[in-house]
Amino acid sequence: MTTGDADIKIRILLAAKKLFAQYGFEKTTVRQICEEAGANVALVSYHFGGKENMFGAIFDCFFPNDQIAGVDPSLDPVNGVKLVIREVTKFRYSDKELVCIIQQEIIMNTDRIKKIREHVMPMWRLLRGWLKQGGEQGVFHFRSLDTTLMNIIGTLLFHRHTEYWTVLIEEEPPTLENMTQDLTAFIMGGLQFRDN
Repeated sequence: MTTGDADIKIRILLAAKKLFAQYGFEKTTVRQICEEAGANVALVSYHFGGKENMFGAIFDCFFPNDQIAGVDPSLDPVNGVKLVIREVTKFRYSDKELVCIIQQEIIMNTDRIKKIREHVMPMWRLLRGWLKQGGEQGVFHFRSLDTTLMNIIGTLLFHRHTEYWTVLIEEEPPTLENMTQDLTAFIMGGLQFRDN
C-alpha cells in the first residue's frame, strides 16, 4: 500500500467515525462518508469491502488495542482498578466519537456489538478479575461482583455532557484530571476501599 493509499484510507475511516457518531451507522451512507473524506465511492469497496467491514476497521485503527494488550494483569487489585478508571476516562475524553458509536450500537443491540466486544471486553475482563481478587483479599467490599462490575462500567461510560442533561448541570465540564480524580474517589468509595 502506498502512502497515498494509506492517507485516503485513514481519511475515509475518520469520516466514517465522525458520521457514524453523528447520525448512526444505519443512517450514514457510503456516499456521505466519501463526500466527507473527499474520496471516490469505489475506494470503500477497494479498501474495506463495504460499509460493515469499514465499521470493524474503525475499531482496528482507532481503539487503543495495543495499550490494553500491554496492561500487566498481575497488578494488585487497587492499582488495577485505578488503571481502568484512568484509561477509560482518558479514552472517553480523547475519542468521543468512538465512545458515541459504542454506546449507540449497544443501545440498539446490533450485530455490530460482536465486533465492539472483541475490542472492549479485554479491559472489562481485567476489571472483573481485579474486583474479584480485591473482594477475596478483603480489600474491596461488595455483595455482588456482577452488580459492582456493571455499576462501575456504567459510571465510567455514561455520557454526562450531552444536551439532554444541560438542564441539571451547573458547572463547566471538568478537566480530564479532575474527572479522573472524581471517578476514582467515587468508585473506590463504593468499593469501601480504605487507603491505609
